[in-house]
Amino acid sequence: MTSVFDALPGLEVPVGGITQSLARLWEGEPADGVGAPSEFRASQMNLILHVGLPTAADDGLAQFNAALRFTQRYPARILVLCPRAEGGADLAMRAKIYSECFIGKSRREMSCIEAVVLSYPQEHREFLEDQVSIIVEEDLPIYYWVHRMSQVHKIATYQWLLRNAKRFLLDSAVSTPEARTFPWPRPDGFRDLAEARLLPVRQAIGQFLSAYGPRVIVRDLRTVIVAGAPAFTAESRVLLDWVRARLEVCGAAAGGGPAYAVKGTAPGATSSLELAFAYDDGRRFLWRAEFGSGSSYFESTIGGGRQTLPMTTSLLSTEAALGEAIFY
Repeated sequence: MTSVFDALPGLEVPVGGITQSLARLWEGEPADGVGAPSEFRASQMNLILHVGLPTAADDGLAQFNAALRFTQRYPARILVLCPRAEGGADLAMRAKIYSECFIGKSRREMSCIEAVVLSYPQEHREFLEDQVSIIVEEDLPIYYWVHRMSQVHKIATYQWLLRNAKRFLLDSAVSTPEARTFPWPRPDGFRDLAEARLLPVRQAIGQFLSAYGPRVIVRDLRTVIVAGAPAFTAESRVLLDWVRARLEVCGAAAGGGPAYAVKGTAPGATSSLELAFAYDDGRRFLWRAEFGSGSSYFESTIGGGRQTLPMTTSLLSTEAALGEAIFY
């Protein structure tokens, strides 16, 4: 079976020669009046993508390509960490280097990035962090992205990465449930990509409900229910947490107020996500979205009369969610 390391592009180099090999990537003479690629390499950060053992080769390649698309807008040095299961006979660390340039509207609007891919045995993960500390670009922030985490306690042992990262990113949709409640160091630096993906949804719901006064929204509110298709379980939970926090800001009681619940969509339903409010006085609010077609629908009697509004909707792409999670 192809490993993530083997599936990713790049030139394999000795681990001890990574820095020198990266420098040689940018050697070259200007051509056609355009500077050498080194003139266009201006990293803003280090982006470390740590793929978990359950990550399939095509999944790992998809995340790497998303990181490349992210760096088209925010140039970075990408470092991909690919663990190997304990107990293997091969305890050597392997490395690849990769570079790519993106051309804008003209050849003068070019940006160049570089990536390092490391394959390592989990028995020697302490040596991995030593190597990472050498490879990252000094004086630039580190953003640490863990994909498809399988064992939370093992990630927690990577103290250098957790301590030095400005942001720690994971996707609760592909992580074990305990990842969301684990006492990570500096919890203010923790970001969930599932929440970041929901930015257009949160904006649309917030804009629609902003037409009503806060007291009108929470008055006699009895239940708040988010329903999600199986593929959107993480997004359902994140959306309910966000709605609860916003309603409490509006004045809903934190305890003894409306009942909150997450459930699956009804059998045969085409909706990806739904949000429903029910009131003791008979008022109601409904939002539903189908991300496959990019459509959504609002229906509300919160203000007394019935209002309906069809809209387009989507979730952020992985690269856009990375930007949201890193910078906001």
